Amino acid sequence: MDDFFARVESRTHAWPAGRRDLHWLVIPDTDFARRHLYEPYRDLAHHPGLHPVRPEWMHITVLHAGPEDSATPAEIARLIAEVTDRTADIGAFDLVLSRPAIGTVAIESTGHPGAPHQRLWRIASEAQRAVVGGRWPLIPEVSYPHLSHAYAGERAHLADRTVLKALLADLPGDPVTIPVTALTLVAEWHTRREILWDVIAEVPLTGPSRHPGAGARLDGVAGRPPLWPVGVPAARPGGGT
Repeated sequence: MDDFFARVESRTHAWPAGRRDLHWLVIPDTDFARRHLYEPYRDLAHHPGLHPVRPEWMHITVLHAGPEDSATPAEIARLIAEVTDRTADIGAFDLVLSRPAIGTVAIESTGHPGAPHQRLWRIASEAQRAVVGGRWPLIPEVSYPHLSHAYAGERAHLADRTVLKALLADLPGDPVTIPVTALTLVAEWHTRREILWDVIAEVPLTGPSRHPGAGARLDGVAGRPPLWPVGVPAARPGGGT
């Protein structure tokens, strides 16, 4: 396999280790992730050359936005408000994740249906354009739902894809259905071993049938005014900080 972190650090729009970039994520419940996405594939994810994704950091990326320190608090507040307004008619939906597949830089499960996820990507990307214009690139330019179980690291040469496929073939596990109930804005960074984040805001997907008072949860607490010091950590739903 190839080093995932070396790839993101060397691409056209590089993401260096330690830099906090804004991301829109779907974050599964930690206990659910541990039972259904981590434990069944523990032996696979801990193979030499790989860095396993711990349950509290499992996620589905919708949009990688820009560096946190390149946006003002007012711009981040506007970004949240734009996404909240644009998702007002979207209710929660189910995403079915496949059994893991052995990729070139990660072990990942792809999800279906893709259309609801792609709609969230369009909303987040349109909100980004409305607030910062072309200052940040669209990453990815084409979005599909997927969750990583492990990333190949600097010893990626030890992760033989044929050996991993044989190991996976003997592991039990079925497709997993994840309820998507919110879109979460985080400040995310990587350490060349893990991807970590602090939660900035959670936008519930309540749809028109839910009560009209629902809105973005800032710093993990409903009703807090939509301005905060950039870089102040927030509680992570489901555990972790």
